[in-house]
Amino acid sequence: MVVNKHNFKKKYGQNWLHDKNTLEKIVKVVDVTKKDLIIEIGPGSGNLTKYLIKDAKKVIAYEIDKSLKKDLEKIKTDNLELIFDDFLKRDVKKDIEGTYENIYVIANLPYYITTPIITKLIETKIPITAMILMMQKEVGERLMAKPGTKEYNSLTVYLNYYFNITKVIDVSRNSFYPVPNVDSSVLLLERKDNYLELKDKNLFFKLIRDAFQFKRKNIKNNLKGYDIDIVEKVLTSHKLSLSSRAEEINLEIFVNIANALQIDE
Repeated sequence: MVVNKHNFKKKYGQNWLHDKNTLEKIVKVVDVTKKDLIIEIGPGSGNLTKYLIKDAKKVIAYEIDKSLKKDLEKIKTDNLELIFDDFLKRDVKKDIEGTYENIYVIANLPYYITTPIITKLIETKIPITAMILMMQKEVGERLMAKPGTKEYNSLTVYLNYYFNITKVIDVSRNSFYPVPNVDSSVLLLERKDNYLELKDKNLFFKLIRDAFQFKRKNIKNNLKGYDIDIVEKVLTSHKLSLSSRAEEINLEIFVNIANALQIDE
């Protein structure tokens, strides 16, 4: 097996899922057909890729570790395109060719690169139907966090603007090789049919980042560079105040604040 001879690289967060039951559950999360494209990020040993190519019209798999080329090419099929490059440096829109009914993203995300990859997928503006992402369990809990909890943060708000997020399964660390120090979770991110109306998305996302900049500080201190009277007016209408902290504010209220701050031209 590849696992036995591969020189695992910590810098790439290489921990390969080998548990058959878990692999089969991931494949069954969405109903992939021969009209669909799957983007897989980090195929590693190809354990999951072997399942994906059975159902999809095409699978594009991005692998940063070029030493895996020989082994991954052993499972090469007509509907599998292997790209040995850093996903974050790719022009993904150019990589995608053809017409597809749905585009799904499946990835096992190392902790250190979870946010950059998710952000790139959103900002590239690919018409993604859903993403099935495996990540460190604690990170998954943050993405699903509710307002008022300590896990709730700016990334939670950012992702919930675009997606409905649910947990599929938790995955024991023993399902991987080498065995990591943490357990994982598989999340399903389904793109929302309708987004909340925003006058200025850039302002909205900047507002979120600034609001959570210092977790222990209240909104009044974190949003000093904004028209604080407008912010206070919106918060008051939702029975909150400038003394409230960002983790108390839900997505809809952040949208309302951003829209109130945007002066119509």
